[in-house]
Amino acid sequence: MYNSIIFDVDGTLIDTEEAVIRGLQTMLKNDYGRVVEREKLTFVLGLPGKDSLPQLGIEDVKRAHDRWNHFIHEFFDTAKVFDGINELLEGLKKKKATVGVVTSKTSQEVIDDFNPFGLTDYMAYTVCSSDTTKHKPNPEPLLKYLEISGADPRKSIYIGDTIYDYQCARDAGIDFGLAVWGCINQENIDAKFKFEKPTDLLEFVETVK
Repeated sequence: MYNSIIFDVDGTLIDTEEAVIRGLQTMLKNDYGRVVEREKLTFVLGLPGKDSLPQLGIEDVKRAHDRWNHFIHEFFDTAKVFDGINELLEGLKKKKATVGVVTSKTSQEVIDDFNPFGLTDYMAYTVCSSDTTKHKPNPEPLLKYLEISGADPRKSIYIGDTIYDYQCARDAGIDFGLAVWGCINQENIDAKFKFEKPTDLLEFVETVK
């Protein structure tokens, strides 16, 4: 039975896709004069900005990342908690499961972009990109989580929406559940479990032995 449920944030708990992509498009257009189609930018979802921006040929990553975050907040009214997440977290709380987060957000981004949604009190532990040297898809973030939480990897499951989340869990030796409700592309994600909606995960945790 799983007693440690670990979540990704963007695309899993919070629907931030619109804000992230439109913010990036705006930054690229305003600062670099580049008009980039949405489909060519979805690869950034689930990666830290410092890892994704160089793939767009950007050299001054810190400045571009700061500007990207600036524009994300212009579209942040489009971000919301996915339907069913509050019910899921309440259910896990009643079951006394340990719940936490492993995210590619920086510690400041967690404060600015996650805490306002009111889910922080459910999280016993949080590992963000500021806490590790290597980041998803490398397993280090999940291994760090296991270290600080003392969770048993055999009784832990990581829930995410991207191939980076899947690869991170696989290489950390933790079972992975795909958050289909936030996943853009399921190709090459060989998830052990797939959940169409958050309440499916709650039902799964209640029945699995």
